Amino acid sequence: MPKKPGLGRIFQRSRRDKRTDKVVKSPRWSIEYRVDGKPVSEPSQSTDYAVAEALLRRRLQEIDDGKYGGKDARTVRIKRLLELLLDNYKDNRPRSFDWARLVVNVHLEPFFGATRAAALSSAKLDAYKRQRRRRVKDSTINRELALLRRSYTLGTEQEPPLVVRVKRIPILPEPPPRKGFFEYDEFTGLRSELPEPLRPVITFAYTTGCRKGETLRIEWTQVDLAAKEVRLHQDDTKNAEPRILPLFGELYEMLKMLDEKRRALHPECRWVFTRDGHNRIKDLRGAWDEACKRAGLWDKKRERPTRLFHALRRTGARNLVRAGVPERVVMKMCGWKTRSVFDRYNIVSTRDQHEAAAKLERYHGELAEEAGKQSKTQSNLHGRVN
Repeated sequence: MPKKPGLGRIFQRSRRDKRTDKVVKSPRWSIEYRVDGKPVSEPSQSTDYAVAEALLRRRLQEIDDGKYGGKDARTVRIKRLLELLLDNYKDNRPRSFDWARLVVNVHLEPFFGATRAAALSSAKLDAYKRQRRRRVKDSTINRELALLRRSYTLGTEQEPPLVVRVKRIPILPEPPPRKGFFEYDEFTGLRSELPEPLRPVITFAYTTGCRKGETLRIEWTQVDLAAKEVRLHQDDTKNAEPRILPLFGELYEMLKMLDEKRRALHPECRWVFTRDGHNRIKDLRGAWDEACKRAGLWDKKRERPTRLFHALRRTGARNLVRAGVPERVVMKMCGWKTRSVFDRYNIVSTRDQHEAAAKLERYHGELAEEAGKQSKTQSNLHGRVN
């Protein structure tokens, strides 16, 4: 019986044949190793000794690295991992919990739930992508598969681990992020076409580069007019990092006016941006589309606006950069953690590029002029010497 002294053993199971009363060995190899001093046996499901040896080495390495999940790790279903995922979202990302639960219950669990986590194959993933592509965009599929990948990560973090390693889940190529900026006249034109209660919302987003969800959830307890700042708490931001938004000029005067109006008419109201002093503004979609049509920001061929609300965030960041604010400060004010995400917003517009070209042209002209002066001076000196 082959053994690996001190490490475990590789063997063939035996059984007694009832008809012949002889001992018969299984053609498949099994392995045995110790976990916390107790022997654990496991079939390799192979008649090849080398396969069993490789499995034994892998199990011993997992034990040494603290990644051994026990025999049950081979039978854990993806449904169990998705349950972990929902528990994690409920505790740590409550605002995204309803979305995650919808994706898991309607799409991921029915398709992957019965599959063993260790047996998830590329063919299974490709089949899911083909099925979902009939209904949604590739970017939506990627967000759904990101939840599946996250469930595997949570599985490896359990004690003992439910899965040994995170599955590689390739994503689909996505179109580049949407582009578009508001020039000042476009912004003021759109603002004038919006209903009165919605105008402060887009003024705030245009000036600060704040996200729509962050803007609409601001409460008066977060506004400090004396210090001229709005404080976004950890629970208020997308990346769970607090931020301070300074107030100045038109933005400060606007919030001061809204506060005076609230104190006089609706002192009990907690929200900054409301429709009637009571009901928080939750969405602008219908009013936005109508205002874009009247302001000339509408694509008639595609029947959609040429500017989205998120363009206000991009424009706010671009304006800060144009004003000379260092990019690291812009990232802090607008809530970008990494440079790569900041770069995706393509802060440089076509106008910026034309202005850069004009500056380069002037610089080239100055170089040519300077070279001409030097040439003339050298020519005069040469004439005097002769």
